[in-house]
Amino acid sequence: MKLASLNHGRDGQLIVVSHDLTQAAHAHDIAPTLQFALDNWVQVEADLAHLYRNLNDGIAEHTFAFNPAHCASPLPRAYQWADGSAYVNHVELVRKARGADMPESFWTDPLIYQGMSDAFLCPTDPISIPDASWGIDFEGEIAIITDDIAMGTRTEEVHGHIKLIMLVNDVSLRNLIPAELGKGFGFFQSKPASSFSPVAVTPDELGENWHDFKLHRPLTVHHNDQLFGEPDAGIDMTFNFAELIQHIAKSRPISAGSIIGSGTVSNKDRSKGSCCIAERRMIETLEQGQPQTPFMQFGDTVRIEMFDQDGHSIFGAIEQQVVKYQHEYAQNDLNRHQPGHH
Repeated sequence: MKLASLNHGRDGQLIVVSHDLTQAAHAHDIAPTLQFALDNWVQVEADLAHLYRNLNDGIAEHTFAFNPAHCASPLPRAYQWADGSAYVNHVELVRKARGADMPESFWTDPLIYQGMSDAFLCPTDPISIPDASWGIDFEGEIAIITDDIAMGTRTEEVHGHIKLIMLVNDVSLRNLIPAELGKGFGFFQSKPASSFSPVAVTPDELGENWHDFKLHRPLTVHHNDQLFGEPDAGIDMTFNFAELIQHIAKSRPISAGSIIGSGTVSNKDRSKGSCCIAERRMIETLEQGQPQTPFMQFGDTVRIEMFDQDGHSIFGAIEQQVVKYQHEYAQNDLNRHQPGHH
């Protein structure tokens, strides 16, 4: 099944989306928001699945054309956004770019940080940043949404806890990262709001492309309408999502509606390109002695999407433009997320 949230109030309005992403139906009679659905998954899953089947069969009532431009991220805000770095090849390259050694433990113990989760960007929202000199970068990733998971859950116990899968643009401000990490206390200012694909899908919807707790399809990234990379998300993923869950749950429970990211998708095969600028810059440094590709400037665009074997979009596209943050527009943006505004 495919679910999305219309951009309505702080937590959106849940809709079911057809398999081909052309039609949608309101799900408010079943669950007003996606968070409500996740909190009550056992009670609502069958009704949502029934509505989804009717929608695909053309017999659902009160349907409308699906438009990603009207969507918030599937969870417009979340109780937790924990982002990993499961593609250690990417970690190694990016750390080299800032002159940092990589401990051997990175290959055996996952890296995870907690990011900003109180207000995600819509999939087509601009990336609004005050200063382009901060080193604006996109990061194409995969993410999962979980139900409640007990502390101490092991990898062999994860099956069934991953309810939805989606794509991520985890925006990074590369030139702010070294000083922040140099303090020894982690990311903060260097990690602004992320955005997610218009649609989140259940694992069964992905068929054979979802196995071993990995999504085995290329992730396609365009920068300024030019193909930037299409590495396969199922290749070179050092830690799968079950292992990321086990790592997070070591000392704490995980609440329904928690989002866990894979980190930037990266393949050792460099012909597949990259899902972020920092990685390409490091490859250029290794091959040419210095980076050639600049970080994003005001007016630049990024598009992140995944296609099935027949070339059909699975999640819809994250499609964003970098703009200069204007303080006078800040209140209008806050008002947009207030109840009653849509």
